[in-house]
Amino acid sequence: MAEVTALTKTDDDMRRVWRKVGIRIIPLIGLAYVMSYIDRANLGYVAQSLNKSLGITAGQLGLASGLFFIGYILVEIPSNMMLRRFGARKWITRILVSWGFVTMGTAAVQSVGQLYLMRILLGFAEAGLAAGILLYMTFWFPRRQRTWAMSIFFIMIPLSGIIGSPLAAAMLSWGEQLTGYAGWRSLFFTEGLFTVLSGTLIYGLLPDRPADAKWLTAQEKDAIQHRLTLETAQQNAHGALTGMRQALSSGRVWMLSFAFFAIVFGLYPIAFFLPTMISTLTGNASTISDVSSVLLAGIPSAIAIVAMLAWAKVAARRSVVFSTAVPLAFGAVGLLLATFTRNDVLFIGAFCVSVSGVFTAMPQFWRLPPLCLTGAAAASGIALINSVSNVSGFIGPYMTGAIADATGDFTYALLAIALMLAAGLVILLTAGRKAEQSTAQDPLPQPHDTEKIG
Repeated sequence: MAEVTALTKTDDDMRRVWRKVGIRIIPLIGLAYVMSYIDRANLGYVAQSLNKSLGITAGQLGLASGLFFIGYILVEIPSNMMLRRFGARKWITRILVSWGFVTMGTAAVQSVGQLYLMRILLGFAEAGLAAGILLYMTFWFPRRQRTWAMSIFFIMIPLSGIIGSPLAAAMLSWGEQLTGYAGWRSLFFTEGLFTVLSGTLIYGLLPDRPADAKWLTAQEKDAIQHRLTLETAQQNAHGALTGMRQALSSGRVWMLSFAFFAIVFGLYPIAFFLPTMISTLTGNASTISDVSSVLLAGIPSAIAIVAMLAWAKVAARRSVVFSTAVPLAFGAVGLLLATFTRNDVLFIGAFCVSVSGVFTAMPQFWRLPPLCLTGAAAASGIALINSVSNVSGFIGPYMTGAIADATGDFTYALLAIALMLAAGLVILLTAGRKAEQSTAQDPLPQPHDTEKIG
């Protein structure tokens, strides 16, 4: 341990290590996450085109969006255990390549039934990506570094909206000229191809653990592993769960699952239906084109990135529950404001508040599970939380589309989503606070309490 001690004497040494890890790891796993969220939201981008081409209604679109989560939920826990066994590099590559080919196949659907089938297959193919990446980050970052690492990583979700919106707009406008097929078909094919290529890149560059990273020195590898080992020992001493059965039967884990269910409930309906909402709720369905509504839908994502970065600096000094609850409250308030305006600018502004709140709450929430889960419990517990939360990925879009079909607009659907976010806030302030207090830990016996990237 003499080498470890020598390396960890100064904050500057460790900041350089975390910077190197962040630069090498986060862009790669972030690329996979960007592709996954673009892929999930692409039905929202082409909703009006699907209606014109295949006659798909809002309710059918919501069902198609939600069917993705059947396979995703069923395979999430086994997938995370496979990642822990076979390594992140091989397993994440398998996920990306398989779902990329399914997405390319979606470009050929000719009916709503075929679309339903492809969405179910896509869920099975993509299952385990999000939970696997969250588990993978615990192999590299101790809890203090996880604060900024999670915030930077989760920027990939709104970034997917910024990238996905113009990509969708381009394919809807020029896809037929470029590929000879309808714009929405070109979009599915292009996104699937990019996903397969991303999987190839990750297979070549992503190391499984610090010990496998050729770009780390022996001292750096030892320093990272030493800190992670100390943290795991401390967590176990404070009653952290370690086994898969413990995690799956833990009331604490299930309550965290319900809290994150509510947070995610505010994400998917907006991702799938925001372009359509923009062209209908504001009363301008006849004047706002498919392409314009898709581009406008990217604005809240851009604002969310700024909010996430700014809040990360505040959250680093506050408790996990506080850091999650405040943006979650803004998420609910923003939706309420959106329901009471018919002004285009105010409507987009209200959604900027809501989307920023939901996106900002997500990385802060994921600071909590690793405090009380290690080893096999972390793999299965994180997967369980993500699985339960993604049930809302089925319920939310289907409910939103059904309410819109029944009422003629999205007002009551937005109110229902806001109510779910408020319920999640209540769970977080009660069960989440108890979980955080029960796993409270003293600082690690090292002099780097202020370590951060850069």
